[in-house]
Amino acid sequence: MFEKVFKLSKNQTNAKTEIMAGFITFMTMAYIIALNPTILAGNDRTTSLWKGVFMATCIASAVGMFCMAFLANKPFALAPGMGLNSFFAVVVGNIVAMTGMTYQASFQAALIIILVEGIVFVILSLFNIREKIVESIPLGIRLGISPAIGMMLMNIGLGSNAGIYSENGGPFYVMRDFFGALTPSVTQTAMGSGYSVMILTVATMFIGLFAIIVLSKKGVKGSVLLGMLIASVIYWAGQFIFLDTNPFASLATASFLPPFADMVETTLFKFNFKGFMEIGWFTVITLTITFCIIDMFDTIGTLVGTASRAGMVDKNGDMPQMKEALLADAVGTIAGACTGTSTVTTFVESAAGVEAGGRTGLTAFTTGLLFLACIFIAPIAAIIPAAATSAALIYVGVLMLQGLKNVDFGDMDQMVPVCLMLLAMPVSGSIGHGIGLGLISYTFIKVFSGKAKEVSILTYIISALFLVKFFLVV
Repeated sequence: MFEKVFKLSKNQTNAKTEIMAGFITFMTMAYIIALNPTILAGNDRTTSLWKGVFMATCIASAVGMFCMAFLANKPFALAPGMGLNSFFAVVVGNIVAMTGMTYQASFQAALIIILVEGIVFVILSLFNIREKIVESIPLGIRLGISPAIGMMLMNIGLGSNAGIYSENGGPFYVMRDFFGALTPSVTQTAMGSGYSVMILTVATMFIGLFAIIVLSKKGVKGSVLLGMLIASVIYWAGQFIFLDTNPFASLATASFLPPFADMVETTLFKFNFKGFMEIGWFTVITLTITFCIIDMFDTIGTLVGTASRAGMVDKNGDMPQMKEALLADAVGTIAGACTGTSTVTTFVESAAGVEAGGRTGLTAFTTGLLFLACIFIAPIAAIIPAAATSAALIYVGVLMLQGLKNVDFGDMDQMVPVCLMLLAMPVSGSIGHGIGLGLISYTFIKVFSGKAKEVSILTYIISALFLVKFFLVV
């Protein structure tokens, strides 16, 4: 059955590899299941809105991945995008301040913006406009997207994916607060009780990373998953032995019943059109365009970068079934709006599954099933330590840096945009913004070096849009 639907032999893979790759992808991005509702609805997990967004996150992600699996037959996973969800939360807060509505009512009004964005993307995808935008990106920038995403993955693994909290505040990060401190005593004073947890996290992270590397060098299949399991066991043992903590204590009181009623009450098709009309048309149009630009280039960057790493692109750097992959992203966004979450986009963590051998939609289908299952088994997914997933992200990030060998660093037209992307993506936390800076720099270099005719019309338009987005949108 899998062979017929996903063409496994044609893509030189098998069901076992694809399913394992889907599981690994899930493990590296499962954090979004709990983090997304926390960002959008607050830290209180007992509220109906939090539970509604939790359900929406699982369902909308699964819908997007099923579309990716059956429409595009690609191994890429989708979920509410990081950065876009934070921006959405800020927008909701601004709507509260502008209109005086409750947070939930403002949330329901803002969902209409996401719905419009999804509909716009469906239209653009069906008419191949998004695909033409992808094709307009200069080859040098395309070559630099994958390594830049690698830097971003390493930054996530060493930073936000493993933030530590204590009575002194937080989050404290591995590079900034642990390795960045002058002495261990300075770190210990700053972090308080979080210092011991950070030591365990750092040790686990690097043991997991080196385990993955050694297993990979020995040709062991599933090295990423095995390394993550080794790291998880070490972390759980460390919690029990050194921190006097039961790593499985949360399972004793966990509820495995999905909160369908809360989603129906707060987010499922709860579009607040009356509140939406109070926002103002200029603000609505500006916000919609901003969401579209960020999401479009986050998705394009992830697809191009990850596909390049997996050898899924032709000699011109184009990926087959790009139209269908972009359509899956658009349908996922509409599903997110209807169920109650921010923009659904292709996740950069898909690279972990691709590195594990995922080449077809069976990988995405497996990850989607696991997201749906989390409606029932979220407490189990929650005990996987962030340090274990960080090890996988760092490893994949290192591998993606190998793409730099294809960049001509003797050509300033390529070198400058790529260098800017390498820095911009991890620092800004946005693939789209990194590509935007790359395109702007490429366009300026070409124009002022007398080669303006070498820049395509679409590249000029996209560069101009990013300039407006960076400097004029308020």
